Amino acid sequence: MKRLTTLASIAGLCTVVGLFMSSGLEDVSAAVMSAGWGAALVVVARLAAVAWAGLGWHVVFPAGAARLVDCVSLRFVREGINTLLPVATVGGDFVGARLMSKRGVPGAMAGASMFVDLMTQALTQLLFTVIGLGLLVMIAGDGPIARTVAGGLAVAVPALGAFYLIQRRAGHRIIQGLMSRFASGREWRAFGAIDQLYDSLRRMYGNHGRFVAALAIHLVGWVIGTLEVYICLHFMGYPVDFAQALVIESLAQAVRGAAFAVPGALGAQEGGLIALCGLFNIPAEAALALSLVKRFADLGVGVPGLLLWHRIEAKLAVEAAAETDREPEVAPGRTAKLVPQPATLGPFYSYAPPRMGSRIGEGEELKKCA
Repeated sequence: MKRLTTLASIAGLCTVVGLFMSSGLEDVSAAVMSAGWGAALVVVARLAAVAWAGLGWHVVFPAGAARLVDCVSLRFVREGINTLLPVATVGGDFVGARLMSKRGVPGAMAGASMFVDLMTQALTQLLFTVIGLGLLVMIAGDGPIARTVAGGLAVAVPALGAFYLIQRRAGHRIIQGLMSRFASGREWRAFGAIDQLYDSLRRMYGNHGRFVAALAIHLVGWVIGTLEVYICLHFMGYPVDFAQALVIESLAQAVRGAAFAVPGALGAQEGGLIALCGLFNIPAEAALALSLVKRFADLGVGVPGLLLWHRIEAKLAVEAAAETDREPEVAPGRTAKLVPQPATLGPFYSYAPPRMGSRIGEGEELKKCA
């Protein structure tokens, strides 16, 4: 997997370099400079969109199960990992679920919330893409780009359905079978980690009011992202109306989603924006400048998210060290026994190994028997 990620990164970087060289570095630089304060406003729009997505994550939890401030702050951590680190675009989501379990949320519920949040984002992105495709057909007609997007949607729908089915009872049996074969499934069943995860999924999907609210919030979040294109192009001197900006943003996000295995969608974002902006007579250098401004927004949001992640992990490490120092030592002449601890869900739902505890008096009894 690491090799594929590395190769994808190299291929994406080569594509980016080729596009910038073919469009002219001076022209692209001039277009970026013309954005001026628009670039700062794009970063503000991205901050608002990520914080809004944190609200969407908070809504999927049962009432009182998680704090809004935790959902928003960890949503920035997820965004920083997904956009700036060489991982697939869901790596940060597993980290976010693990960190949420350290905030007093049961591990199974934290993991389930991550899956439901991803599902709501995927569903609303699909709807957002359909809206953008409809507007594209109305504005520019049924061209090659529209047909390509329609073909992508035809593939995305069954993939999204499969992702949902994995989270239902059929997927439960599949994962249990894999755990039994490869990962000490008996211990998992004893601790009930998988059962608790799917029970939390069932309850979250069963709360239709909260699920629909999360869908509505995430759909509004995608529309907020349209402001990035609208503001940036206006400041660069290419005024587009909001419908045209929505077409560019929605289909560009679809391209990024299709290139999820490429870190940061390197090359895919740039090529997609060139093709989409060309529909509205926006030159390639302006499209690449728009992509660069979006990359600036990635840094403006992602770097603070990574710094926050580092701070949280450092604090957790200090707390773990302090807890280890407080554990009572086994007295001389006494032996230890295994005391199984409850399962905890990590980023890939691993269970905590049993710890050693003391059994009082066993050493003296053995001496008497001898």
